[in-house]
Amino acid sequence: MRSRHLIILGALLILLIGFISRISFAQNPPPSTSQGRQSTNVLFENVRIFDGISERLSAPSTVLVVGNQIEKISTRPFSIPEENSLTRIDGEGRVLMPGLIDAHTHLFLESGSVEELIMLGKTSPEKLFQQVGKNATAMLMRGFTSARDMAGPVFELQKAIDRGDVVGPRIWPSGAMISQTGGHGDFRSLTELPRTATSELSLGEKYGIGAIADGVPEVLRRVREQLMMGASQIKLAAGGGVASDYDPIDVSQYTEAEFEAAVEAAENWNTYVAVHAYTPRAIQTAIRAGVKCIEHGQLMDEETAQIMAENDVWLSIQPFLDDADANPYPEGSENRANQLKVAAGTDTAYNLAKKYNLKTAWGTDTLYSTEGAARQGAKLAKLIRWYTSAEVLKMATSTNAELLALSGPRNPYPGKLGVVEEGALADLLLVDGNPLENIELIEEPSNNFVVIMKDGIIYKNILSQLN
Repeated sequence: MRSRHLIILGALLILLIGFISRISFAQNPPPSTSQGRQSTNVLFENVRIFDGISERLSAPSTVLVVGNQIEKISTRPFSIPEENSLTRIDGEGRVLMPGLIDAHTHLFLESGSVEELIMLGKTSPEKLFQQVGKNATAMLMRGFTSARDMAGPVFELQKAIDRGDVVGPRIWPSGAMISQTGGHGDFRSLTELPRTATSELSLGEKYGIGAIADGVPEVLRRVREQLMMGASQIKLAAGGGVASDYDPIDVSQYTEAEFEAAVEAAENWNTYVAVHAYTPRAIQTAIRAGVKCIEHGQLMDEETAQIMAENDVWLSIQPFLDDADANPYPEGSENRANQLKVAAGTDTAYNLAKKYNLKTAWGTDTLYSTEGAARQGAKLAKLIRWYTSAEVLKMATSTNAELLALSGPRNPYPGKLGVVEEGALADLLLVDGNPLENIELIEEPSNNFVVIMKDGIIYKNILSQLN
C-alpha cells in the first residue's frame, strides 16, 4: 500500500515544478518572518554563548554579525561603526547558540499525510507546493537552519529558498534514492514487472523519489544524473526497511562492485555516498566499497561498529523507539515486527557508537506527518537517553555540520556552520533559558527560541513581547 501511495504521490509532485518559479513567498511572508531581509548588521549584546563545541557557556559576551558572517566576538566592549543598518539585540543574559541541523530529512514527503498530499495535488498543485513551502518555513521557525535531505525532489525547493522566494532552511539535497530492482527505493507494484529494454520509467523514478539501477553501468548513470541535477551527496539503498512492501529488512542489496561504481562516480565529483542500511552484512558490504556514511544502522553488531571505526565511516542514526513518534503499523504485521526489531536495536546501536567513538550524526527521517515534523526538537531531545545535554547540542550543531562539509566542493553553502565563532556563517538562535541545563527547551521552539537568524538575516525576534 505504501509503495502505491508513493507512486501516486510521485505523479503529483511533477506538477509542482512548473509552479515553483512563479510562487513568491516574499510578497506575502508568514508573520513570524516579516523582519527577514531587513537587517544587514546585527549586534547581540549581553549573551552567553554555547559555541557548538564547549560543554560550558561563555561569560557574558557581545557578538557582531556583518552581512552573513560573525565578524567579532568579545567579552569586553569594543567600538562599533555607526551605521543606520545596525540592529541591536540585548540578550539580557540569554544563550546564543548555532542554528540546529537535521542530517536526515525528507522535506517534500513530510509535508502532510499521503492522503493530504494527494488531495492537494489533485485539486491544486500550486497549493501543494505552498504546503511544502510552509513545511520548510516551519522547520526554520523551529530553529533548524540546515537540513540534509536524503531522498525526494527538493532541487527546485532548494533553489526557491536560496532565491528568497520561499523561507526555509539551507538544503543539502541527495535527489532520488538509488535502488536495485526490488530494493528499498523501488516503488513499483508487481503489475509493472517485468521491466524490459523498452519499458518506461516508473512514476517514482520520473519524479525524483527513487531511481532503479541494476549493474555497474546503470548505477553509474543514475549517480551521475543526480549529480547533474545538483545533488550534494548520493544515497543508495543497501538493505531492506520497515515500511517496504517487497524487500524484507534482513536482505542486503547491491553487490560490492555496484557500490564501488557509485563511490567512484561520486568521488569523481569530490563528494561521497551514503546508504540506507540496518544490518551488518549490508553495512559491511557498503564500507568495503568505500561508502562514507551509514543511514540508520540500528541492527549493527559489535564487529560492524569496529569496522566503521577502523574505516572512519559516519553513522547517521535516528532515535527510533517504540513510542508515540513511531509510525503506526497493524499489530502482527511484518512491518510492525520489523519496527520492533529496529526499536530494540536503537539502544544497542547508540551504545556501540559511544563505545567505538563513531562519528555520529543525528536526524529525524520523518515521513507523511506534519505532526511528526513539528516534533523535530522533541526527537532531538530524546538523545538525552544516551548523551548529556551538551553532547546532544554538539551533535545537532558542529558535528552535523562536519557531515555536511563532507560534500566538499559540492557543498552548496561554502563557509563554516554549526559553531559560534568569528568568521563562521551567521546561523544563530537566541534561547530563553539554558539548554545545557534543560534540553527540553528545544522541544518548544515557539516559546523558547526568541531570535532565529539564518545567513545573517533575522527571521524571528519576539524579545519585545517578553519585556
